[in-house]
Formats: sequence, C-alpha cells, structure tokens
Amino acid sequence: MSPSFERLGAIRQALENVLLGKGTTVRLALAGLLAGGHLLLEDLPGVGKTTLAQALARVFGLDFGRVQGTNDLLPSDLLGLSVYDEARRELRFVPGPIFHQVLLADELNRASPKTQSALLEAMAERQVTVDGISHPLPEPFCVIATQNPLEQVGTYPLPESELDRFLLRLEIGYPPPQVEKRLLAGEGGTAALSALRPLADPKELRVWQAEVRSLAVREALLDYVLALVQETRTHPGVRLGLSPRGGLALLAAARAHAFLAGREFVLPEDVQAVFVAATAHRLVLHRGGAREDAKETAARILSTVPVP
Repeated sequence: MSPSFERLGAIRQALENVLLGKGTTVRLALAGLLAGGHLLLEDLPGVGKTTLAQALARVFGLDFGRVQGTNDLLPSDLLGLSVYDEARRELRFVPGPIFHQVLLADELNRASPKTQSALLEAMAERQVTVDGISHPLPEPFCVIATQNPLEQVGTYPLPESELDRFLLRLEIGYPPPQVEKRLLAGEGGTAALSALRPLADPKELRVWQAEVRSLAVREALLDYVLALVQETRTHPGVRLGLSPRGGLALLAAARAHAFLAGREFVLPEDVQAVFVAATAHRLVLHRGGAREDAKETAARILSTVPVP
C-alpha cells in the first residue's frame, strides 16, 4: 500500500469525524479537490455545507477566504478593485477574498447574476482581470460554493455556463437519527472542526493532484465514458447533454476516485461512483426539469449503458 493511500485515508477519516455519517459525501468532496476541481454544495441551511468547506481547507493547511452571497454583493467585493494611492500617485490593486487557495462562496445563489458571473474567469483560468490587468490566483485554487434550494426566497439560479465550471455538485442531507444523537451529545461538527489540524500541506496536495492527472486510463474505459457522454446527448428527457468539457470533468473525477482507492488505473466502478455528482448539474432537461429530476435522469443513463 502506498504512503499516499495511507495519508489520504487518515485525511478522509479526519474529515468524517467532522461531518459525521457522511462518508460518501466526504469521499466525493476529497476526490473533487484532488482532481483540481471546484465544488458546489447544494442543500438546506444547517446541514454542514460550510463546515465541510472549512474542514477541507484546514486539513490541507490551505489559505481560506469566505464571502457571503447577498443581493447587493458587487463583483469588486469578490475580485478586488483598483484604488488611487496618493503617496505613490498611482492606482494600486487591492485583492478581494477570491485571492485565497480556498474560497467559500456561501449561498452563492443569493448573489445577483452579475456577481455570479464574476467567478467564471477565476474558475476556468485561475486568474482575474480588473481594469484590463490580469492577476494570477494562488495555487492550488478551489472555489467551494454553497447554495440553498431554489424554492427558497431571494435566490437566483446559477447559469448553465457557471454550473459547468463546477466539477462536482454534492448534497449532504439530514443525518440519520443515531448520528444526529451523537451531534446532540457534542461529537463532530464545529467542536471537531476546531480541533482539526493540518495533515498535509499545499505542496503535497499539488503533488497528489499531478499524480491524479497521470493515472492510466485504458481504451475500453475511454469507450465507456464516451458511451455515457453520448447517451446524455440522445436521452429523450435531455435537451442538452454533456459537452466535451463535461466528459473531461467526469474522467478527472473518476481518476481522483481511483487514486483515493490506492490504484494507479481507473475502473468502471470509479466512473459509476462519481457519475451523478459530475453530470446531473450539467444536464438541461426538456420542460425545464428540476435538479432532482436531473439526478434521476443521470442515474437512469448510468444504468442503461453497458459496463465494459
């Protein structure tokens, strides 16, 4: 067993001690970070979305920033702005909260569409442009956005172009009763988060991310991924299926899932484990189907494509 596998196992366990009873969510979130992607956490308030984001940053010793989505949040509140420096008689760029290795965009769908779109360049190109000057973002860089269900008051749906920038969309859900009893008794949650210490550093994370990208993928597995992508484009309930970028995202997430399992190659099981989280938010259904319908559609697509 490789040292990386053992280290990542300890990291996963530490995260599960914070987010009790949510091993699958923790594993997928960790896979998203190892794949170098961005995460969208969608669920009701109070189930642990912010806690998970903070725990991921803390366990890797990553610089952490946070911005709260509100309807009066401006793009400059997120990216930064140029101010006039009287002493030097020139404009000076003041970085916004996006200049952290992990940015928690809390309740992003409460921000206006204009502010939401300010994230697009940062998420795609790891840089922001203000007043015609591009500023590189730190490495590694990850946006973890949370959003409440759209039926709640004061929310704006994220556009398809922005949803496509998120590698995985995850839900946490209510804990089972036996786990919630442990929370009531003081286990997990904010208490465990306060006690959490870094178990790796940003340099190690970048090394692991490079190893994930180098994992071997056999031709048969590429054919399987391609068949899934093609099925999303021909399924009768789907108006717009996965783009080529969506297919690449699916494969990147599968690589990270395999890496967490201690393997140097990707299996169909890895693709299946990440498929719904990597694809449902990218599907545009006929008749304006809800996101829950998209999850069910993605699961049906997965069940209809033969495994090689």
